[in-house]
Amino acid sequence: MKRLIYELIEAFRIAFAQIRANKMRSVLTALGVIIGIVAVTLMGTAINGIDRGFENSLAMLGDDVLYVQKWPWGAVEDWWNYVNRPAIRIEQADALNRIIEQTPDSQLEVAVPVVASGQNVRAGPQQISGVFVFGTNYLYSRLMSADFKDGRLFNQSESEAGRQVAVLGYDVAEALFPGREAIDQRVLIKGQPFTVIGVLAKQGSFLGLFSFDSQIIVPIDAYRKFFGGVDVRRNNSQLRVKVKDKTRMADAVDELTGAMRRVRGQLPGDRDNFSINQQQAFRDQLDPIKKGIAMAGLFITGLSLFVGAIGIMNITFVSVKERTKEIGTRKALGARRRTILLQFLIEAVSICLIGGLVGLGLTFGMAYLIKAAMPSLPVVFSVSLAGISMIVAVLTGIISGFAPAWGASRLDPVVALRYE
Repeated sequence: MKRLIYELIEAFRIAFAQIRANKMRSVLTALGVIIGIVAVTLMGTAINGIDRGFENSLAMLGDDVLYVQKWPWGAVEDWWNYVNRPAIRIEQADALNRIIEQTPDSQLEVAVPVVASGQNVRAGPQQISGVFVFGTNYLYSRLMSADFKDGRLFNQSESEAGRQVAVLGYDVAEALFPGREAIDQRVLIKGQPFTVIGVLAKQGSFLGLFSFDSQIIVPIDAYRKFFGGVDVRRNNSQLRVKVKDKTRMADAVDELTGAMRRVRGQLPGDRDNFSINQQQAFRDQLDPIKKGIAMAGLFITGLSLFVGAIGIMNITFVSVKERTKEIGTRKALGARRRTILLQFLIEAVSICLIGGLVGLGLTFGMAYLIKAAMPSLPVVFSVSLAGISMIVAVLTGIISGFAPAWGASRLDPVVALRYE
């Protein structure tokens, strides 16, 4: 055992001495490995970032909330069937809540109506266009995943009376009231005055497509009074239903389907004229994107590492040829085949390890620059990813260096000493 440890130490010493003696050759040899490791880590970072951003976005939707809407999330085939569906009426939330209360051991907790549209908002000289304004009732507090920076949501009496009060998203409050408190201030939504009673904490965007911080929440009766009710063409209404136990989501979907068919007066055999959407729809759409990134990354990685492995194998063969007399001398003095094999194998692995470390450094620097340039973009550089990259680098060195190292260990010392 002591002899093996000594041979390993000596092999590493010789390997690093050779790398120092041939710096440019070693750098060029490791270039393919560096590119491969950068590809591996960038691919993993991209996939981890997509997962992190996606999970953060889904958390804002609520993993225990079902969305009853006219259209499903995702692509549809029978377009005419969906376009001819009747709109989701906000009054249907009350009927659905009555059914939920009358159902023993219901998996559903509460149904909340939501109707929305884009509006122009003004406060003094400050104006924002296209703000997402939606009306709902006081029960919306039981669905909310966002925290409040200041204030509160409207209560039951304010909701039922249709009071002109509003809760602003973080970006809306910052834009309309820069450097000052928004609570108790007045905003004009489509020319109608609303008093600010709450400001939401910063939440971010949903997959970079829609900002949860650019929204305003108002009582649904006030919304209907000033901005209109359900618009069939824009499909701007929905019911959001909270589930009691998200681990039994399938049972909740079945119960909600039956309850909605009753609410909408559908007969047995009729096709559902509504869609029940949940987070899984977005997950199903994201999986092909992740697989595409992974396949492209694996192809680039495999190609880079293949080229790098050929380069390492070629240089190791050249090194064996250059040091044939040295090999003969060492074997004549009693060096074992194992010793010679380890010497050249460790030299190949050392070059790959150096290339791997350089590749990790480059990836970390690129990830830092991307994070600095685009703070909203989730960049996840994990320790496990770095570990996988180094394992890949070591395996590349072993596979590419084994054949030349094996050949060196099998040299006849007499022939090697006579080599010119």
